[in-house]
Amino acid sequence: VSRVLPPTFELGLFENRYVELPMGIPSKKNDLKLAMRAAEESFVLLKNENQILPLSTQIKSIGIIGPEANEARLGGYSGPGINPITILQGVQDFVGEKTKITYAEGCKRTTNPYQAIPASQLFHDSKKGRKKGLRAQYFSNLNGHGQPALERIDPNIDFRWTLFSPAPELLGADHYSVKWEGLLKSEESGEFEIGIEGEDGYRLYIDDQLLIDARKKTGHHRKVQKFRFAKGQFYRLRIEYSEPRGNVWFRLIWNQGVQDVDAIEESINQVKDCDALMVCVGIEEGEFNDRALLDLPGLQEELILAACQTGKPVIVLTVGGSAITMEKWQSKVQAILHLWYPGEQGGLAVARTLFGQNNPSGRLPITFPKHEGQLPLYYNHKPTGRGDDYVHLSGKPNFPFGYGLSYTHFSYGQLKISKKTFRKNQTTKISCKVTNSGKKAGSEVGQLYIRDELASVAQPVIQLRGFQKVHLQPGESTTVHFELGPEQLSLINENLEKVVEPGTFRIMVGSSSIDIRLMDRITVLK
Repeated sequence: VSRVLPPTFELGLFENRYVELPMGIPSKKNDLKLAMRAAEESFVLLKNENQILPLSTQIKSIGIIGPEANEARLGGYSGPGINPITILQGVQDFVGEKTKITYAEGCKRTTNPYQAIPASQLFHDSKKGRKKGLRAQYFSNLNGHGQPALERIDPNIDFRWTLFSPAPELLGADHYSVKWEGLLKSEESGEFEIGIEGEDGYRLYIDDQLLIDARKKTGHHRKVQKFRFAKGQFYRLRIEYSEPRGNVWFRLIWNQGVQDVDAIEESINQVKDCDALMVCVGIEEGEFNDRALLDLPGLQEELILAACQTGKPVIVLTVGGSAITMEKWQSKVQAILHLWYPGEQGGLAVARTLFGQNNPSGRLPITFPKHEGQLPLYYNHKPTGRGDDYVHLSGKPNFPFGYGLSYTHFSYGQLKISKKTFRKNQTTKISCKVTNSGKKAGSEVGQLYIRDELASVAQPVIQLRGFQKVHLQPGESTTVHFELGPEQLSLINENLEKVVEPGTFRIMVGSSSIDIRLMDRITVLK
């Protein structure tokens, strides 16, 4: 609250709560520079086999495919942005006419073989003739008997009653039943699949024929049956549904009208002769979009694998705000660059990074697992005695906390600790030498971790306690500095008090939570 109130006062919202704030102001030059810098410094290079990146500016042709190539997503709650630059546009603007760019979408980010039957194909008969929508009766009981609590016309059946009841006339968000009746018009002839995606506890009839009987309550499923339709014909439709618990998704679906938008083979044929391929993929996440699986949704993984079969170098650009599993395709591609949501200047920042004008220096602030079965997986876990010994894989991550590659290499040495023994109210200074041992200028993020080797309450096996980013030319060295004091060495004891306990602490400095280059110990006295 203390951080929210000052700008509220500054904006004058207490004197005039309805003041109109300026929106949509065009970005100024400094704003564009800041957006570019934020993007470039956030990119995390996860893989760069045989130093395929940076690409040569002399490359003759590049194929760009994938759903993220021509869509500049900015992340949840961010709005549309001001003239955001897509990856495709950024690369095209950067290379100009000297490099041929071939673009193909490849596939959508998500796919669904079924769609909710649209309102345009659902009807009911009334005294005034045939009208759109289905007759619906809602009952405050589970058997659909007696007088309905509500009768209305529902345009279609595509409901998400997760935080509330279907209607305020019902007793609550659970323990109700519904009957839908009307007509379904087919726009095509042929055998199609029709059914329900949602909670069990229903029966579906077409022309009084029981097509699906799913009255037994088990959970959320998709159940479909084949039915032969004739174009232009109307079919009597009836659905009976009961719900004892609430929290419902319920959709009447079929595969009529579902288009084949995932023309992977066609897209690969368009780009297969290019000198290199960029596959731009991403994830779906956000409010009411929790991820049960961490792999790429839809057919994006199939798109990556198809690109790999061309024999051309494949660079995967991943977009999203959380971890992605990559087991099916990681070993087959030459490079992986994680972009998060790169912002309004993201497309140009991506191009500058791919062609070496920006050397990626971002580090992972989260852990990327190999598989969802490893979760929860985080670097600073307690010493539980786990042996990292799953049946199918180890408990080690795919990419650890703090990880990130560069176009150059860095070496560490000369670890110095000003005081290895000191009292709990004192501080000590830690430093080490970092050298750019590669051939390109770049930035390194030196990271300081500690471990309390014996404490009154269990402490993490490793904890980040400082980091410093330094930019170095090839062959250049510098000293990075850290400080450890009561704030960094404290813990919450069994009495919920913040204290510094005397004892031995392991000091670790490196390039990630796993890539520890230097190690020593300090002792804290009473």
